Amino acid sequence: MKILVAISNVPDTTTKIQFSDGDTKFNSAGVTYVINPYDEWYALVRALELKEANLAEKVTLIHVGLADSDATIRKGLALGADDAVRIDGEGPDAFFVASQIANHAQAHGYDLILVGKETINYNGSSVGGMIAGLMDLPYVSLATKLELAANKATIEHDIDGGTQIVECELPLVISCAKGMADQRIPNMRGIMAARTKPLSVVSANATDALTGIVAYTLNAGRTTCKMIDENNMDELVNLLHTEAKVI
Repeated sequence: MKILVAISNVPDTTTKIQFSDGDTKFNSAGVTYVINPYDEWYALVRALELKEANLAEKVTLIHVGLADSDATIRKGLALGADDAVRIDGEGPDAFFVASQIANHAQAHGYDLILVGKETINYNGSSVGGMIAGLMDLPYVSLATKLELAANKATIEHDIDGGTQIVECELPLVISCAKGMADQRIPNMRGIMAARTKPLSVVSANATDALTGIVAYTLNAGRTTCKMIDENNMDELVNLLHTEAKVI
């Protein structure tokens, strides 16, 4: 069995967010990038666990991006992935990224494709479903548990009001959420081995973006808090009607 894990290159969570070019571009100057946590902690680590349990022969990373993301890919290799593929292109939108991954996966016959439930920079939660749609494969989102037996996967995932257990034949695509696996830290042996593991670079296919960014806007952040006396219910009701906002 071959597992493909899609990883994204995202700004570290401590990054100070700034925009440029009239708020139409993210300003990456001085920004430290990391593997998207949902891709790393849940999708990649679960794939490695399946390999360690002799349920998979190979774990391959795939990333759509430019050469400046190679260091991030190497960290995934240091965690234990066998090899990696970087599709050399800067994704203008989620459909472009999903199309590149789907084209590669279709040509190389992976049994299982794992992605994180979303990226922490865009929170779109759409790439996994797009990959499955483009490849005409079953798709399970927000998976919290995954077990394999023969050619069948048993998956738990969150739904409104509870948890659903589903069984699917391979191949399929899964987006992974909290509960799928626990975070790992690369050890020195893994870091040294990652330097020589194969990282193939392939050209991106011509794909038109379906969406575009008009502008970025920072959120307003925290505002002041009004304290209401516990005995002044009339004022509280009035403020809920006149000033409170539903987010």
